[in-house]
Amino acid sequence: MKPFSLLKALLSATAMSFLMAGAAQAAEQGTAAEAEAMVHKAAAFVKANGPEKAFEEFTNGKSFKDRDLYIYAYDMTGKNVAHGANPKLVGKNLIGLKDPDGKLLLPPLVELAKTKGSGWSEPFKFRNPTSEKMEEKVAYIERVGDIFVGCGIYKK
Repeated sequence: MKPFSLLKALLSATAMSFLMAGAAQAAEQGTAAEAEAMVHKAAAFVKANGPEKAFEEFTNGKSFKDRDLYIYAYDMTGKNVAHGANPKLVGKNLIGLKDPDGKLLLPPLVELAKTKGSGWSEPFKFRNPTSEKMEEKVAYIERVGDIFVGCGIYKK
């Protein structure tokens, strides 16, 4: 094999391995479309089964957890009623919770639920349950009666 052909083959193989590694990384993280679909599924579950059964499933079940995606739910005062990644938050009013940069987390989500009913949040930082690190995140939420359900994606 000529030196140029060998170099070309080597560069091609290296590029392919980077592409495959990127695809594997992406597969480890949920996508915006997957988060939105999970929220729609969670809202339908609340409507079909009632809040009590839904909150139990979101917090302790497995059908609303996938890699770094999980469902959480809050009432309009900021009280957590379900959390798929941290059951210790359930029952706590977290309206004053701030990210490491001092950004309030819940008031913008409550406002979005009250005014638009559903949509994507502005970026904030939150602990990723798969990496255990603080990472930038955006959340998709949907209002269901007097609560909203949400799911976020971590931006890497």
